[in-house]
Amino acid sequence: MGLIYADIILSNARKPDIKPVTVSALVDTGAVHLCIPEHIALQLDLDTYEEREVETADGSSRRRPYVGPILAHFENRRCLTGAMVLGNEVLLGAIPMEDMDLVVHPSRRIVTVNPANPNFAVSKAK
Repeated sequence: MGLIYADIILSNARKPDIKPVTVSALVDTGAVHLCIPEHIALQLDLDTYEEREVETADGSSRRRPYVGPILAHFENRRCLTGAMVLGNEVLLGAIPMEDMDLVVHPSRRIVTVNPANPNFAVSKAK
């Protein structure tokens, strides 16, 4: 199947004077959070809210900073989220993907806005 990447724009929601960064994020439906490398957190001057225990794909756990608030932007979708500071590349997890109403197409190896809702994100609250 292969890896899927999506180009997203990340910015500091509290400090609009800081220039946003455009990144190629690894799409991971098995991950929950947005994960960003430390250099992205530093570039965006994000606030650290707490340390959280994170379990990684290899089964190991460690405490990592949880930072934010981040404004994530993909095509015509945006969401406010926090991020785990972890790894050496941006990882787009389920929470921001659901919040922006994005759909993963594994056979085409792309992410798109939900075609059922092309103009704005729709969420279920039940």
